[in-house]
Amino acid sequence: MNQYNENEAREAADKLGLLPEEFDKVVTYLGRIPNFTELSIYSVMWSEHCSYKNSIKWLKTLPKTGPAILAEAGEENAGLVDIGDGMACAFKIESHNHPSAIEPYQGAATGVGGINRDIFTMGARPIAQLNSLRFGDISQDRTKWLLKGVVKGIGDYGNAFGIPVLGGEVYFDPSYNQNPLVNAMSVGIVDINKTISATSHGVGNPVFIVGSSTGKDGIHGATFASGDLSEDSADDLPSVQVGDPFQEKLLLEASLELADTDAIIGMQDMGAAGITCSTSEMSAKGGCGMDIYLDKVPTRQENMLPFEILLSESQERMLVVVKKGREPEVMEIFDKWDLNCVEIGVVTKGPNLKYYMSGELVGDVPADSLVLGGGAPVYEREYQEPAYIQKVKSFKPESVSIPDDLKEVAKFILSHVNVASKKWVTNQYDSMVGGANMTTNNPSDAGIINIKGTSKAIAMTVDCNARYVYADPEQGCAMAVAEAARNIVCSGGTPAAITNCLNFGNPYSPEAYWQFVGSIKGMSKACLKFSTPVTGGNVSFYNQSTINGVTVPVLPTPTIGMIGIIENKAHITPLGFTQKGLNIYMMGSYSDDFGSSQYLIQWHKVEHSPAPKFDLEEEFNLHRSLSEAIKMDLIQCAHDISDGGLMAALFEMTRPNNLGFDVNLNTEIRVDAVLFGEAQSRVIVGVLDANCKSFEEVLKNSNQAYVSLGKVVGSDCIINGQSYGNVKEIDEYCSGRLGRIMS
Repeated sequence: MNQYNENEAREAADKLGLLPEEFDKVVTYLGRIPNFTELSIYSVMWSEHCSYKNSIKWLKTLPKTGPAILAEAGEENAGLVDIGDGMACAFKIESHNHPSAIEPYQGAATGVGGINRDIFTMGARPIAQLNSLRFGDISQDRTKWLLKGVVKGIGDYGNAFGIPVLGGEVYFDPSYNQNPLVNAMSVGIVDINKTISATSHGVGNPVFIVGSSTGKDGIHGATFASGDLSEDSADDLPSVQVGDPFQEKLLLEASLELADTDAIIGMQDMGAAGITCSTSEMSAKGGCGMDIYLDKVPTRQENMLPFEILLSESQERMLVVVKKGREPEVMEIFDKWDLNCVEIGVVTKGPNLKYYMSGELVGDVPADSLVLGGGAPVYEREYQEPAYIQKVKSFKPESVSIPDDLKEVAKFILSHVNVASKKWVTNQYDSMVGGANMTTNNPSDAGIINIKGTSKAIAMTVDCNARYVYADPEQGCAMAVAEAARNIVCSGGTPAAITNCLNFGNPYSPEAYWQFVGSIKGMSKACLKFSTPVTGGNVSFYNQSTINGVTVPVLPTPTIGMIGIIENKAHITPLGFTQKGLNIYMMGSYSDDFGSSQYLIQWHKVEHSPAPKFDLEEEFNLHRSLSEAIKMDLIQCAHDISDGGLMAALFEMTRPNNLGFDVNLNTEIRVDAVLFGEAQSRVIVGVLDANCKSFEEVLKNSNQAYVSLGKVVGSDCIINGQSYGNVKEIDEYCSGRLGRIMS
């Protein structure tokens, strides 16, 4: 191997992003000075994106165990939950933020492709996709360019791959102007007896690379994702990965056919860090090593260097460890699907990974020294409360005047891009492909996928109000978990488990790290309360931009992806009013709490106010009583109150069937807070006359507060005797707003 002297090696390490103490640690592991290929390996595997070195200490405090959990966080490519009937649900969410900020179309498309591979690498067939997107000021041309590219990238890849998009969220705030967030979630179903593990063992077993050829795209992509964005970031971006959904579809079918055999030991997707990551993680998990012959790897370009082959993040590739003697069987499957299937190495006793090029040893590193939970560095960063929190605490509600024209406020809030329908986005996604989506024509608070041949369905959602987290990270993140669980319960399901995508600023900033630590604490307590273990996910730091010398972090955005089980499809509950004459109830109480609401932020331009008050016990009791009423068939529809408050929730319930409401707000509480405040732990339900008595008894027996609001009527939205407009006219104006802005 070509060797550096120590000074040369330290200089190269610094350019690759390794800290001086990390370089010393590499020397200790190897017992010598590393060469360039080895430094490249450590630089990418010890990057924040791959090693979680600045977050793992706190991630380990999250609740990860539960009776239905088949694969705990970090054990496999995705979380795995037993859903009964011999089946399991594999699901995960990850970010593709930095690539999408520079090249939105391919950045988003390859994010979708990568998360789907995490699912089918486990032997599960993807059945649904969701996404959580954050963009800057919608009036800016750059924001429009990013939004168009990201949405088209998600739509083109997902539609061609053939997986429906069941849900998601789109939110706009100036903090995301330069650094959008693109979080993609995938959900799949697998026979418990056919799951595939991401492991390697058995000395002499051959190692295969399958799928697409390897190119120079994405080299050091994980390192790029582990730093701040700046005006020059486009110059630093590695050649962007180019997704091919049709190739991925072939790889999916070949992988699932492979899962029907017992010919393999393990399989892993090649995502961040490519061959380096998959060989090291599989070997470390199995307690073995590998000899890998890089000149055997199918490449798209000639004369690729060893480090380029090792670190390439070319899409649609897998690493497969095959049982010795079963090679022809595996090769036949991939040949049938016209995919590369090339033996590039062999499992060894270990513990080292040895990489060869044309007979020369170019890298020799202990597998365990590279990986999360092994030899990768672990740091405990300082954190402190940001100065802006004092502004939050000093907010006085009485300083906000009540507007004279509440109808004008309602029109403004309902048509605001953070509250109005996002049909300009969702119309670009195929939600019907596969025929299992149960909510396309009758939407629920959560997306629902039918599990054919059973009485069950899976409910799924993604949620996070970053404004709440900004004001109070611990309570705000607990509210994100609670809202996800509330959406599952409103739809007739029982929350089962979560995955998360934790989007924050620079971990070396004590203020940004304070937001991260608080969010982990809030997530932990909420997940424990709702019995929703954390199955894994993604940490995305460095979501901040430095423009003209000013650093702007995004709002802290710990996105929660949750799945739930609907045991009986007869209990699926839509969000829309189903018929005239329904009695409208609010489960929960009137409140004068309008902190961090869209009303306060967008109408009154108040940037700093407390997060809404939140009580876990109160929220849990709401879920329990709502679930009981749904299972007793006492409720026709249910929808939670969130962004935009009571007014927005009522209007959203009118949309599916063009049915209006006539409600009376019998309270002395200030009317703007009642209409537009976003107090937590509240749900609006519709109840038939014949069920009102029984419904109220359920609530009284569980000590659940409630308010009788009024009735579902024909076509007008009436509050306290005044019409706020015709349902169709309001919907046409509000639903088309984003489309008009983007045209």
